[in-house]
Amino acid sequence: MSTQHPDNTTAPRWSSSEVIGGEDELHEAYFAYRNLGCREVMWDSEGKDVDTNVVRKLLSSYPEYFKERVIGEDIFLTYRIPNPQIEVAERKIVTQTLQTIPLSSDVATVFYERDSVPIFEVILPFATSGSELAWLHDYYQKAIAGVDRLGLLGSITVKDWIGSSKPKNIEVIPLVERMENLLSIDGLVLEYLEAVKVDHMRVFLARSDPALNYGLIPAVLLSKIALSKLHSVEKKKGVRMHPIIGVGSMPFRGHLSPDNIQNFLEEHKGLATVTTQSAFRYDYPLASVRGAVATLNTNLPNGEPREIAREEQGIIVGLMGKLISSYQKRVEGLAPLINSLAEYVPKRRTRKLHIGLFGYGRNVGGIVMPRAIPFAASFYSIGIPPEFIGAAAILDLKEEEWTVLQNNYLNIKIDFKKVQSLVSWETINMIIDAHPRVARRAKMSRDKLKAALGGLMSDLAAVEDSLSVKLGPRGSMSKKYENFINNFFISYLERQDRDAKTAFVEAARLRRCIG
Repeated sequence: MSTQHPDNTTAPRWSSSEVIGGEDELHEAYFAYRNLGCREVMWDSEGKDVDTNVVRKLLSSYPEYFKERVIGEDIFLTYRIPNPQIEVAERKIVTQTLQTIPLSSDVATVFYERDSVPIFEVILPFATSGSELAWLHDYYQKAIAGVDRLGLLGSITVKDWIGSSKPKNIEVIPLVERMENLLSIDGLVLEYLEAVKVDHMRVFLARSDPALNYGLIPAVLLSKIALSKLHSVEKKKGVRMHPIIGVGSMPFRGHLSPDNIQNFLEEHKGLATVTTQSAFRYDYPLASVRGAVATLNTNLPNGEPREIAREEQGIIVGLMGKLISSYQKRVEGLAPLINSLAEYVPKRRTRKLHIGLFGYGRNVGGIVMPRAIPFAASFYSIGIPPEFIGAAAILDLKEEEWTVLQNNYLNIKIDFKKVQSLVSWETINMIIDAHPRVARRAKMSRDKLKAALGGLMSDLAAVEDSLSVKLGPRGSMSKKYENFINNFFISYLERQDRDAKTAFVEAARLRRCIG
């Protein structure tokens, strides 16, 4: 699934600017299908202005391609809408977006000269209950498709006047993001299945926002528990589950990159669909991206997930508690610095501000945190990869907990090795030495900053000791990367914004993603 997550450093050649939006996003959908081999495109109306005439424009702009590959049958376009309970100011976009589904069907039916339903699935983010999913399903059935039976003046119905609305029902895909909902995802799905009878269901597991909210290791473990629970629902109810996971290219946000495909598929058994985000598609050579997409298409679904028994789940929840406490303490102590650094993250998409939990602008001590991509980018930019935040808590794990962690996070050492050379001791030491100036620059307490930096040093040491991963630059390219990181920090401290932004982007290009 091609998505519009703005984590790319390099702008694609076909984009009219570094900030992708408008008509360029329409071409991007075609490019993902035609040039990359993606089978599905997520069309996102959550937090951004989106063209709801996407089907009409794709068919009219690229008729030869879409005559051969039918949208809704050979390739797929899936709407993601705002959650009306979370994004109150955007809630009417839900009705606006859903109303275009029958219109798209009319357009496609004329284009293909036969009945056609190009869009029949909708992703609901921040899903917390089966009832929410049922509301969305019922709303479409009754208020969109159901108006066919509405009588008008005389004996005319809406169907007589403007034609039948197709499809009659939509498939709802919950996007589950919060820890409590991931841990009880089986209950959420079962509640929906009681209300709506289906023989299969797609369920979308978030990966970036759990990492932002809880840290790398808990995010991985939460996805494993969720996959296990979905498999249990499938066996219990006989309803085929098709899990989706939303992942970025760096370990903190999922570690799905063209150079890590096999490790990823081994780590995340039980998937049907994965996201290829912007950095995956545009920060790697085109040939390797095509090859990676082809490998994913061939190998997904990738078998059954590891079943995690209830007792083992309890151990996982216990060890996650230790890691989350350590992670959140560190992050909240550094919140002003994170926000100050995030101002240098370049825009790559036309987006609006999200509201809600930690991953959507959570208010922490009166400070609003950035989203997952700029959050991660801020830490990379000062030589402290976010993968390490809170990792000191692994030293507090009991032997049983450590064994369970290793049994469920197979590539933990591989993931930390991926970012080992992104640690810049030079930059970290500069920050420690200049922490009074850094605190003034970030408008925060110097004591809190010093304490948080001390905690981060213990996080780095814990990974080195526990996993035998040597941190710091290794080779000429990583030393070149460290030079850009150093230049960024010095320019940031001196308020030389143009130089800071240049160094930031050059470092991001070398690691092949913004965040």
